[in-house]
Amino acid sequence: MYYRRPVFVSEKSLPQKEAAVYVFIGQDSFSKDIKLQNIKKEFSDTKLEDFNLDILYAKELDLKSLQEKLLFLPLEAKRRIVVIRHAQELRSDIKDFILKYARHPYSFLLLILDIDKPLARKDAFLNTISRYARVYYFKETLPPDTFMLSKQINLKKPVSALRVLSQLLKNGEKPERILGGLRYAWQRDNLISNLERKKRLRSLLNCDIDIKTGKIRPEFALERLVISLCSSELSRRSGSF
Repeated sequence: MYYRRPVFVSEKSLPQKEAAVYVFIGQDSFSKDIKLQNIKKEFSDTKLEDFNLDILYAKELDLKSLQEKLLFLPLEAKRRIVVIRHAQELRSDIKDFILKYARHPYSFLLLILDIDKPLARKDAFLNTISRYARVYYFKETLPPDTFMLSKQINLKKPVSALRVLSQLLKNGEKPERILGGLRYAWQRDNLISNLERKKRLRSLLNCDIDIKTGKIRPEFALERLVISLCSSELSRRSGSF
């Protein structure tokens, strides 16, 4: 395991105009995660993500801890990224600090404030930070369902499919309902050949047995199922039918 050694900057290198503060507003966590992934690809090597990304939670955050996180330099990347989840819950002293910081941010850092609950239109903090930050609004959408998961599997997109699966589980969807939803979707999908449908339904049955017999944890069994269904090998077989 690797540990990051604190690397601090001198006062001369702190204020820079090139840095930015981003504000995510909305409860669509699925779209927010996609946006964050794109930002990480733009500014940092994913192999060094552990060194260049910090996820903080407003309710547990104190001012000193935040200030320390902001002083770490990026490792072989354009910028480090610090995300504060549930930013609407920030303490007043931290809000005051962030408002001052936003006027003179650091060029090596990207600070993302994730607000996931509605704030009043006249909220003083939001109105002020919006003058200095890039604000992204995420519209409310229907939560991911098994039809969305089925679509990503049909498109052979394992990363997107796993992301939908993860969101379904976070939303409290039970594994057996996910399997049942996939079965329902595929039984009514006229674009799938009969042989491919039988192959998929057999995979669902095997996954269901693994879960019920306790051979593997339900979430791992579902992840393995999704990966196998999205694999290139299965794609080639399906194309031969």
